[in-house]
Amino acid sequence: MSEVVRKATRDGYGEGLIELCKIRPDLVVLDADLAAATKTGMFAKAHPESFFNCGIQEGNMMGVAAGLASTGRLVFASSFAMFAAGRAFEIIRNSIAYPSLNVKIGATHAGISVGEDGASHQCNEDIALMRVIPNMTIINPADSVEAKAAVLAMSEHDGPAYLRFGRLPVPVFNGDDYEFRLGKGIQLKDGEDVTIIATGLMVAEAIEAHAELAEQGISARIVNIHTIKPIDRETIIKAAKETGRIVTVEEHSVIGGLGDAVGGVLCEEHPVPLKKIGVEDVFGYSGPAVDLLKEFGLCSANIVKVVREFVGK
Repeated sequence: MSEVVRKATRDGYGEGLIELCKIRPDLVVLDADLAAATKTGMFAKAHPESFFNCGIQEGNMMGVAAGLASTGRLVFASSFAMFAAGRAFEIIRNSIAYPSLNVKIGATHAGISVGEDGASHQCNEDIALMRVIPNMTIINPADSVEAKAAVLAMSEHDGPAYLRFGRLPVPVFNGDDYEFRLGKGIQLKDGEDVTIIATGLMVAEAIEAHAELAEQGISARIVNIHTIKPIDRETIIKAAKETGRIVTVEEHSVIGGLGDAVGGVLCEEHPVPLKKIGVEDVFGYSGPAVDLLKEFGLCSANIVKVVREFVGK
């Protein structure tokens, strides 16, 4: 049995930027003094003429990004999710999304898996914040291959986008032939009893849970939703009609994230029982990333437990 390769989605982000520069000479990358962590440092080393460190002033960086985009440049602006989505929210709303400029926000270190940095840096609210901004596209890749493909796909998307990346190395399950399709969910496993819709780092956990559930006689469909907005309504409705139960799994607050987006579709189109797995209405705390994910129920073992109880009902 081959060893599972683990790689952070932020690595795919850095690799994608380098690849994108080959086909988009108008690309400019900005960072808020975190290039080593966000992996934009890879791009800075390869293309220093197209990279600018704006310093620890995220709001100003988003303003610079807006200005560059208004001249026709394709701009990626990067920082930690807490600072990109949180500290710079008003600039993103008014200077980038309102005029619908071609700025892509590369937000790394999202979620509980930031680990030891603690609650101040564990951004579990960013998807909710970005979802309410008009014109904003939201992408949450599941592995480094999908992350790189998403970056490349953004060269063909005109308008603002928020790309969410993690710090923690996670299993790489997509192959080199992977094709990213904006707004289209991917069914990874078939099932009849329940559908598990996961996003980001939780997709690998859902895949692992699938095998254990099968051993227990539960047939679970696994769907990867990498584009939170616009969300794939067709795949969600199809799953609801064919399995009758939906469980969402996200490394984000259960308020305003994937679960609520899926729930909105179900309420409007085909109501079925829905169970959300995510961070409850609490702050995180400092600790090893893997331990924290288990503590907050963001792991395959808890997915299995929740699904068993849910199907039993």
